[in-house]
Amino acid sequence: MIPSPVRTAIFPVAGLGTRFLPATKATPKELLPVIDTPLIQFAIDEARAAGVERMVFVSHPSKTAIERHVRADAGLIETLRARGKARLAAELAAAALDEDEHEVEFVMQHEQRGLGHAVLCARSHVLPGPVAVLLPDDLILSEPGCLAQMVEAYGRAGAGHMVAAMDVTPETVSRYGVLDPTGQEGRITRARGMVEKPAAAEAPSMKAVVGRYILDAAIFDTLASQGPGANDEIQLTDAIARDAARLGLAGFGFDGVRYDCGSKSGMLDATLALASRDPDCAEVLARWSDDSPTAIAAE
Repeated sequence: MIPSPVRTAIFPVAGLGTRFLPATKATPKELLPVIDTPLIQFAIDEARAAGVERMVFVSHPSKTAIERHVRADAGLIETLRARGKARLAAELAAAALDEDEHEVEFVMQHEQRGLGHAVLCARSHVLPGPVAVLLPDDLILSEPGCLAQMVEAYGRAGAGHMVAAMDVTPETVSRYGVLDPTGQEGRITRARGMVEKPAAAEAPSMKAVVGRYILDAAIFDTLASQGPGANDEIQLTDAIARDAARLGLAGFGFDGVRYDCGSKSGMLDATLALASRDPDCAEVLARWSDDSPTAIAAE
């Protein structure tokens, strides 16, 4: 296998998950399950499939459960095997990061100072070359994974920074950072910059940026000199926009479906999408289907 040019993936996981309180009071939002798979696991598997060597998790001291999930638990695996649950033990071992194959680093973001600050916290832990940033809240179901698609396209895009982009409607564009495009070449949208959460009438396009990035290593110098932006936080969007003229910026139109699992409706949507693929869920889905005669009435 040809080594990936993107050797490091950064996972910003220090957020409080306030939209899911009280569930996230004790359980990090990244460990909330979609059916039986925690959100963070989808992002980890996506990075592994893209050939990433080092995984850097920017976490918070209160969220130790994330590290427990990420690293292998030899004791639990052995207990499962001893109780005759070999298949479950194998699945648990496969989900954990094998540190003989992938380097794992945890760094703490003690203050919530924005996504740009979270990425900057990882600076001393990354390998040389461009870095990937994956936001676990954005679940993207695709084959191959979104990051693998972006890695394959990165070299020919001719831009230092690449962001995952998708078309949105005027009604929803104000929820996103939006590309200011200069041209389109297949899946690649070349852009002069980005605008954060514009009103529909002011949006330069309907190309919204979602939670996958491949960033030139120069991003760390830019972030280090980046002043606070929206919400008095260090914004990654602002740093990427500052670099655009010098390094180039490209949006990548990925093949797949993105679910905003930072919202309750998005999490439900993702759960239903995966449930529709699971035979064990078919009977329940049929009962709740609008066109099913056995739909359960609200009591």
